[in-house]
Amino acid sequence: MRAYILKRLLMMLVTLLLVTLLTFTLMHVVPGGPFTRDKQLPPSVLEALEKKYHLDDPLPKQFLDYLSGLLRFDLGPSFKYTGKTVNDFIESGFPYSGKLGLLTLVFVLLASIPMGILAALKNGRWQDMLLMGLATLGVTIPSFVIATGLLYVAAFRLGWVPTFGVEKWQGYILPVLALGGYSISFLARLMRSSLLEVMGQDYIRTARAKGLTETRVIVRHALRNALIPVVTVLGPTVAGLLTGSFVIEKIFAIPGMGAHFVNSVTQRDYTTIMGMTVFYAAFLISMVFLVDLFYCLIDPRIQYK
Repeated sequence: MRAYILKRLLMMLVTLLLVTLLTFTLMHVVPGGPFTRDKQLPPSVLEALEKKYHLDDPLPKQFLDYLSGLLRFDLGPSFKYTGKTVNDFIESGFPYSGKLGLLTLVFVLLASIPMGILAALKNGRWQDMLLMGLATLGVTIPSFVIATGLLYVAAFRLGWVPTFGVEKWQGYILPVLALGGYSISFLARLMRSSLLEVMGQDYIRTARAKGLTETRVIVRHALRNALIPVVTVLGPTVAGLLTGSFVIEKIFAIPGMGAHFVNSVTQRDYTTIMGMTVFYAAFLISMVFLVDLFYCLIDPRIQYK
């Protein structure tokens, strides 16, 4: 187990290094620069700015300098906001994105798993068709369409919740519903198909032949194995929810990481784009690693050597 963990940690570092290199390369391949504007700056001013931020150094040196800062958890200064660093943006934005993502994750798990279980147990009946019909709509309709519809009906027409901001707890209701729509639908469909496959296995028929109640068969034998595919996709899902949805945060005016990332892309703020990308990549591969370790708790037959 220890050797497996060390091997995975090494792979995570290599993956993060490749993500950093790819992002750095793309930032410098795209035409223009962080100081490219509609109104052209004088050459002397542009030269002074590039010298201040070491953009006139060779690209290999710039990349090594960035890696050196990354090892110190310093993601660099913002090119567009004087006195601000990428660490400041993450420290101010992640609490909002994290809270929104955590609430959405709880909502997704409480809704999707029971939906999938009920649909599988009522396979072919009206309950199954109704739940899977709703799940199909949730998968096909984009989150920003759901957000716009909820905002118009619940906020503008009925006035039940605030139209923007999360100063009050009611402000999280619509973003959670909009952000969790796709994940609920996807996980519910996955839970249903996985449980149906497990229910057809020989050991389930053996458990029933022994006289076990249907509830015991499902909870003790079927559900535990059916959760493995759900847990597999849960890592990227958790990472995506906790780091925030760019579109949803923009629609509901939530000052999370999404707003900073969108602004950095439109303003060509290289360090902010790279910092946000590296932070998200590190969070994603960490969640996938934790999910792999969580397999052992769900199924003791799974062992890492």
